[in-house]
Amino acid sequence: MEIAIIGLPQCGKTTIFNAATRGSAEVVAYANKPNIGVAKVPDKRLDVLEGMFNPRRTVHAEVMYVDIPAAPEGLGKTQGISGEYLNFLQRADALLIVARSFQDPSVPHVAESLDAFRDIDTMLYELTFADLEILERRLQRVADGFKGAGGAERDALTREQALLDRIKNALEGGTHLRDQSLTDDEKRLLSGFQFLTSKPLIVVVNAGEDQLDQIADMEARLTSDVEGTNIKAAALCGKLEMELAQMGQDEEEEADFRASMGVVGESGLNRMISMSYSALNLVSFLTVGEDEVRAWPITRDMHAQQAAGKIHTDLERGFIRGEVVTYDDLCKYGTLAEARKKGVLRQEGKTYPVQDGDIMNILFNV
Repeated sequence: MEIAIIGLPQCGKTTIFNAATRGSAEVVAYANKPNIGVAKVPDKRLDVLEGMFNPRRTVHAEVMYVDIPAAPEGLGKTQGISGEYLNFLQRADALLIVARSFQDPSVPHVAESLDAFRDIDTMLYELTFADLEILERRLQRVADGFKGAGGAERDALTREQALLDRIKNALEGGTHLRDQSLTDDEKRLLSGFQFLTSKPLIVVVNAGEDQLDQIADMEARLTSDVEGTNIKAAALCGKLEMELAQMGQDEEEEADFRASMGVVGESGLNRMISMSYSALNLVSFLTVGEDEVRAWPITRDMHAQQAAGKIHTDLERGFIRGEVVTYDDLCKYGTLAEARKKGVLRQEGKTYPVQDGDIMNILFNV
């Protein structure tokens, strides 16, 4: 699963990328290749389980971020996304828009003024316009396909044309595909097009260090004006988060530094990564033992047999059953043996929908 980071030029998206992935990609105005990195998904449950089992290693779930190079013509000016840039975005599982709020006279804004919410609207318009262009091209091919078509083929083309016209009209009226009512069959028909407005979206306002006291107000406006179906939003100071990530401080030192800057509570960066994970409709099931405590990312409600395959294909192929206990119950009783004695370690079959925080041991035979 990968998330493509996009935004208008000079918005600080590479800074956000470096902060999330603890990377050191060069922050330049116009890169010529994508930066790729992974971020660990914050999960306090692993810290608790690490204390209980003292494993040789602890492994967090991860999210992959791709910092997409700027479009050659510059987004916000072309009223369209095409070519290799469009291909980058279509391959992504979700999109992350960075909108600039920070002041920096040495890095002028492309619009010559700062307004993060205007820039968010501009980016959303660009995504919409790209989808409309795809629809126009496909509708033209469908119209051409009617020539010489007959019977079942004509019926199929008629149904597709009606669907494409419907979603095109809704898009032109400002309703993104993620907000349109579509049947499962219609979603399957459209899936090959990789429409950009159907993808989960994360929006990040990149604030300056002199705006730390304004972040709560920014987030309140993001909640009211931006968040919606499969759209998550946060505000953070990318420069501060990048510097903290690259300093490699431990959790306590970082908390002290944040406090000295007047930033308390969970970092905006951690919330952004958690929101990214959620936007992809991912949850974590957990495995525990002396060798390893680990969070395994799966799609929400994935069946136990499929989830076992995330660990190893042999576990999926030879799946017999899963031994499952909730994280809360394991913490309550302290050990797996005690959880079994209390009857909260239960046996689940192949089609059990695995829940976030389930601790599962797979029994299999190959």
